[in-house]
Amino acid sequence: MTAPWSQRLAERAASHRARGLWRTRPTLSPAEALRDFAGNDYLGLAADPRLAEAQAEAARRCGAGARASHLVCGHLEVHEALERRLAALTGRPRALLFSTGYMANLGTLQALCDRYTPVFQDRLNHASLLDGARLAGAPSRRFHHRDLADLERLLARAPHDAPRLVVSDGVFSMDGDVADIAGLARTCRAHAAWLMIDDAHGLGVLGEHGDGCAGRAHGVDEVPVLVGTLGKALGSAGAFVAGDEALIEHLIQFARPYVYTTAQPPGVAAATLAALDLLAAEPERRARLQARITRFRREAATLELPLADSATPIQPILLGDGARTLRWAARLRDAGLRVGAIREPTVPRGEARLRITLSAGHDDDALDALLEGLAACRREEHA
Repeated sequence: MTAPWSQRLAERAASHRARGLWRTRPTLSPAEALRDFAGNDYLGLAADPRLAEAQAEAARRCGAGARASHLVCGHLEVHEALERRLAALTGRPRALLFSTGYMANLGTLQALCDRYTPVFQDRLNHASLLDGARLAGAPSRRFHHRDLADLERLLARAPHDAPRLVVSDGVFSMDGDVADIAGLARTCRAHAAWLMIDDAHGLGVLGEHGDGCAGRAHGVDEVPVLVGTLGKALGSAGAFVAGDEALIEHLIQFARPYVYTTAQPPGVAAATLAALDLLAAEPERRARLQARITRFRREAATLELPLADSATPIQPILLGDGARTLRWAARLRDAGLRVGAIREPTVPRGEARLRITLSAGHDDDALDALLEGLAACRREEHA
């Protein structure tokens, strides 16, 4: 490596380590004994053998990969079937598959916006939404979190001679709170703006049918652009954008991360179809998840833990200091529990937290162990 590049990388690494922000990847095995309270498998479907069998059968029948992009020869019957099912789940005319949620957000914003398109984003939106606006070169303003009055103020000041786009997470991934979809839709309608919702963490969990916080309750007239992911509650991988005919055809033509990417492996699409079957056939999964959330919040409150105000499976414990957060996470790992230790830049400085995620797959023993581990962390601090 040439000296200038070697020096640049070394300086950046040293700075990151000195600030306590260096990250490492845990390498896990199927036999890993830790109870997982860090992932996003909200319905406990990722390890369901029926999804694995659907994936294997499709791989045997169609091959391990799709061989090409959707626009060349990679769009298979299983992809078409999955897009139809996702459109029906969310109450939209059409849906379009992407390989990841990050790519869905990048592609959608890049295809819809340019330097003349004002974009208004919730301050706590996911990084992929912020990056998508940057990729488009769009002028971007960020309104205070879930603050409709601040959004109203920004929209009123914006030029009215160009399309405007308001963008928000549905469920905010680090806080677990939910956007006011109806309020956002009203505000957008008053200013002739479109609304884009990324419902990555709501799909499969919220809504009467697991259709998310927008879904069928807020149709394409209120939320013209709806993004969902398949690798969280649905237990597989990939993402989609749902909307009307004109939106989907526009994305097919102009969303570069869609046009220039090999299509999703057919086995993954088949596994997602199986997950959608189980979502419809086993509503008790969602009921069990809600019971886990209710119990955790009730008992965590008795421990006087600094819980965020969240009614979703994302249950942050706000510890503030990054070093303290790492200590608690390490103590829980020693007790056989995996939790997310979230620090800057994922959250603002001073807002480090344990990001605990609950699942329908957790039994009472797992929840007992988690609460006991958190109680032990608290006792050690006060010893």
